[in-house]
Amino acid sequence: MPVVDVDPDELRYLTGHDEKDDDELKSDLFNLGLEFEGWTEDDEFQLEFAPDRLDRLSVEGVARSLRYHYGDDRGVEVPNTNSADWSIEVEDQPDERPYVTGAIVRGLDMDEAALESLIQLQEKLHATMGRKRAKGAIGVHDLTMLKGDSVTDETGKSITYTSADPDEATFVPLDADAEMTPSEVMASHETGQTYGDLVADFDRVPAIYDAIGLFSFPPVINGRRTEVSVDSRDLFIEMTGTDQWTIDHMCNIVCYALAARGGQVEKVDVSYADDAPGEYAGKTLERPDFSVRTKTVTHDRIESILGVSLDSREVIDYAERAGLDASETESDDGVAYDVEVPPYRVDVIHPLDIIDDIGRALGFNSLEPTYPDVSTVGGRHERSRLEDAARDALVGLGFEDLLNFHMINEAENFERMGLDPDNPDGDVVGQTDPVTIQEPYSEDYTILRTWALPSIMMVLENNTHRSYPQDLAEIGLAAGLDDSENTGVAEHRTVAAALARTDASYEDAKARLQALADAFDKDLETPPTTHPSFIGGRAAEVVLDGESAGVIGEIHPKVLVEHDLELPVAAFEFRLDALE
Repeated sequence: MPVVDVDPDELRYLTGHDEKDDDELKSDLFNLGLEFEGWTEDDEFQLEFAPDRLDRLSVEGVARSLRYHYGDDRGVEVPNTNSADWSIEVEDQPDERPYVTGAIVRGLDMDEAALESLIQLQEKLHATMGRKRAKGAIGVHDLTMLKGDSVTDETGKSITYTSADPDEATFVPLDADAEMTPSEVMASHETGQTYGDLVADFDRVPAIYDAIGLFSFPPVINGRRTEVSVDSRDLFIEMTGTDQWTIDHMCNIVCYALAARGGQVEKVDVSYADDAPGEYAGKTLERPDFSVRTKTVTHDRIESILGVSLDSREVIDYAERAGLDASETESDDGVAYDVEVPPYRVDVIHPLDIIDDIGRALGFNSLEPTYPDVSTVGGRHERSRLEDAARDALVGLGFEDLLNFHMINEAENFERMGLDPDNPDGDVVGQTDPVTIQEPYSEDYTILRTWALPSIMMVLENNTHRSYPQDLAEIGLAAGLDDSENTGVAEHRTVAAALARTDASYEDAKARLQALADAFDKDLETPPTTHPSFIGGRAAEVVLDGESAGVIGEIHPKVLVEHDLELPVAAFEFRLDALE
């Protein structure tokens, strides 16, 4: 979950509620879904929240939500924008990073708090929507330090997004005192070494020029000439990336934050050359794009999901208190609402997102619990009983119970475990076609895991500073693509366990597995097998009551080295339903 540092005094200033003490602010923030995680060394709140509300990655965004919560603001707010005086000319840009967007914000009164908030927002957007700058990267520049080229009609100024030879173009990057080429930045500059891999394979690297010369090397680093400081009043914001929608919405979030500081947003024309890669060739886009989207939700569905009776006026009132605009309409399902969504909201995809906002404005804590109108009584599912029994047995055998994320990335799930993701093999535990997330917010979570042992190995890797032995176990979800299933996905609960200790061996793992099988009155057989994650000759198939269920063995040294482990690990994994 994202964690944002927020100065409570800044919150009081931006919301206009100086009477709120820290405890009241914490309570109000909790009602919005932001949890207080502790204090920073600078006496700021550390707030954790769901990663969908990226507009709250800054103190300005959090304050905006609070003002709606307090009833000070209502409905959709769209900042006024001045006409474009600057343009971004796009020509000969790298095919791998074809898109750019931008905006100008004038009249800011920057102080240390505002500058720190802007820097934090930039970093958090890079880590989330920008996927560590791979999908979108933000550059913020002091406009007074830019010298624009005259555009063709001689009535404006322009900068150029293009490409450059990494060994010939030069500029002075941030935190440097001498001119460097992009290649030198990637080789010897700290920031260049961190993000240089994003463009290291490009024949020509992304570059942004003004009339003076190169001033930005996206997505790696900006130039020192246009560095923003507390003395900056007018800012030029540029963003490059692999997806226009993503960088446009990142730009909206930044513009809204700066507008909350009193800035005046000014449009920028983005002009793509006729031969530009992508769908915008030959087009001129006016940015930032503050267009408002509309979603339709029915009255019956709102009442059904929230479990309360509301009249139309209340629905519209709660929508406005959530920062939305709603108008009553008719649909095939009766009364409905056309709900307008502000430009900074990237999380509203489905009508249920609208209902969630209405419920928060109503106050989930105010809802009274009621018994469902059904004639049955709920009870524990047999699978849940089996899972609890297996978990109790594992704890009794000395394992520490884990609860890991069901999402993972391909490198952790396959490559680091010695598996080949391009050659699925149903006979190899874990080597199954994975369920892929189409639009992941993070590179760390791109697929559903196909087995649980990689998650345990990640825990061991992160716990090398802890004492040994470490005996860990998990019962959790695993999934893979399966055309025979109605959903195209086969899910199952899996049991995984690992023994990390100086004397860990196949025999130790087999003894624990045998005790677990005996606890469920299952006949255990372990015929020899091979598996890329385990040492050859020290691995076996797990067969329970004659049915193949998993694998057991000693983890291969290559996998141990990959996870920075310096002692042996013995492990097993099998399907939970084999214990039924």
